[in-house]
Amino acid sequence: MGKETKVKKKKRGATVLLGERDEDGKLLTPHTKHGLFSNMVYILKKLWQYKKILVLLMVLGTITQSIMRYLWSYIAKYVIEIVQAQEGLVNKDIAPLIKLLIAVVVIEVVCVGGDTIINNRMWFNFIKVRMHMVTERIEKVLSMDYQTLEQPHMLDMFQRANQATGGNNNGVEGMMRNMFRLGAHVVTMAVSATAIIGLDWRLIIALTVAMLTNFGSYLWSVKNDKTAYYDVMAPNWRKMNYMERCTQDFDFAKDIRLFSMKNWLLKRQREIFDDHEKKWGRSRNFWLRHSVIYTCTSLFSGAVMYCILVTEVMHEGLSIADFTLFLGLCGAFSAALSDFYAGVGDIQRCSLQTDDFRTFMEWPIEETGEFEDLSEVVKSGKLNFEFRNVGFQYEGAETYALKNLNLNFPAGQRLAVVGLNGAGKTTFIKLLLRLYDVTEGEILLNGVNIKKFRRNEYYKLFAPVFQNVELFAFPMAENVSMQSPENTDKVLARTCVDMAGMKEKVDGLEHGIDTELLKVVHEDGVDLSGGEKQKLALARALYKDAPVIVLDEPTAALDALAEYELYQNFDKMIQEKSAVYISHRLSSTRFCDVIAMFVAGEMVEYGTHEELLAKGGAYAEIFEVQAQYYESGEEEEV
Repeated sequence: MGKETKVKKKKRGATVLLGERDEDGKLLTPHTKHGLFSNMVYILKKLWQYKKILVLLMVLGTITQSIMRYLWSYIAKYVIEIVQAQEGLVNKDIAPLIKLLIAVVVIEVVCVGGDTIINNRMWFNFIKVRMHMVTERIEKVLSMDYQTLEQPHMLDMFQRANQATGGNNNGVEGMMRNMFRLGAHVVTMAVSATAIIGLDWRLIIALTVAMLTNFGSYLWSVKNDKTAYYDVMAPNWRKMNYMERCTQDFDFAKDIRLFSMKNWLLKRQREIFDDHEKKWGRSRNFWLRHSVIYTCTSLFSGAVMYCILVTEVMHEGLSIADFTLFLGLCGAFSAALSDFYAGVGDIQRCSLQTDDFRTFMEWPIEETGEFEDLSEVVKSGKLNFEFRNVGFQYEGAETYALKNLNLNFPAGQRLAVVGLNGAGKTTFIKLLLRLYDVTEGEILLNGVNIKKFRRNEYYKLFAPVFQNVELFAFPMAENVSMQSPENTDKVLARTCVDMAGMKEKVDGLEHGIDTELLKVVHEDGVDLSGGEKQKLALARALYKDAPVIVLDEPTAALDALAEYELYQNFDKMIQEKSAVYISHRLSSTRFCDVIAMFVAGEMVEYGTHEELLAKGGAYAEIFEVQAQYYESGEEEEV
């Protein structure tokens, strides 16, 4: 993936493809426009998939809200007619008024009570559906291969998808809520317009023109706000999240305090916020313009409405009761129309954000094609790896991290990979594990390109131990098995922990192998030292019992002697398995069958420890430098 390439086949509706750049040459984040109608159908399917009752609730809520919108307009008309009918009568008959009020109270109680119950149930069910979609997003991330997930364009796509599922009125949940509101507005407009148009069609025209103007302004603001603010803020949000993590994560706390980084970090935080404020200012200017237009059109439509109704009263004999009714209906129609257009703008905004969610969710990650049966290869017990003319270039990098690599790694071999920082050792491991795919050449397993095997099946061949050991806020047994509780063999986990050199540590814990790790979730959680973390990682490798062990400098927190002893013991534990060892300390590689020396991305030497020393090349030079410090009782990492 060294160079940007476009997707070979453009998907329907795709507007930005992988590898496309803007006029300034900046890479664009892939984005697909599905359209409002398509997104509405998509959301309805999600509602039906996760909460079918929501569809019924939305229909009932539309009816109750619409009735409540114009109910009092009709009530006011009838009250005025009843009062006017009693004028001049000696004995006032208030029975009709009482009956009307009783009917109104009953209807109001039913509608308000029903609307309250419906809205309450819809409110948290909308959130439940969104949480299901959040789970879909997380599942998508967990299903992505390592190389894809770390690419900048994918990080931006993920950030946008995260924003689309991050609130009640944004993205996918905003679509749900706005679809419901629009339904209620449409019913209200239909009822009101049917009555108003019989009085004077000019009222409908005037109100519609005013609201269309507002709608055009609102839609313009939504689209420009999405382009000028929302889309360009994805990198800023990533930076803001990173800065928050740095300032709140205990892993950074010691360095921040001992190196007096407070002012520097605050400066970086302010720079990010200042950049956010500039973009936010542009967004607010769009909405200020819309607010001015909205105020002017509202004043205009109100003036026209009153002029027409007053004219009807003075010249057409419209009664005061009907004047009140039509004034209320005009208000309901105007409000519903205004809310409808605003709702269309809102749903358009949410639709654009839903595009972001769907773009991320539809990004292809499934491996396609015909695959070889890896189980037959494993049964053979002979796993022979071959790097054939392999080259790898990181995305955006100008040089190759590895180039012209030809290497055989037969079954049962102990291979040591050594070299200075930046020599390509870790890249070699990531290619072997297929966390990355090669840019050039191929890696073969028993003569078959490893791309011919399903990635998840291929991962099962390896038990890796990395330098940076991540612990999970789970019991120690599950941190060793890396499996759910029901799939964890606690006896085996304890055995592996003891073999990795943590027997005394676990014996001293009150709950033993069931001890919760980290204090992030559990107050009585236990934190492990750097050396203990690395021993736990070795226990993970033993528990997995995979045919190939990979140790990528997992003992950096140990001194040279402890590292050598641990490697010797670990080497005995894994018995006939294949193993790859990476270490800065060359003394720890003496027990390996063969050593590969890397310099600047190339394998410059290959042979046994004795052969490379006799050769007097790069390996011998570094070994002699380190040996001086070991002899003098000092230690230096090169």
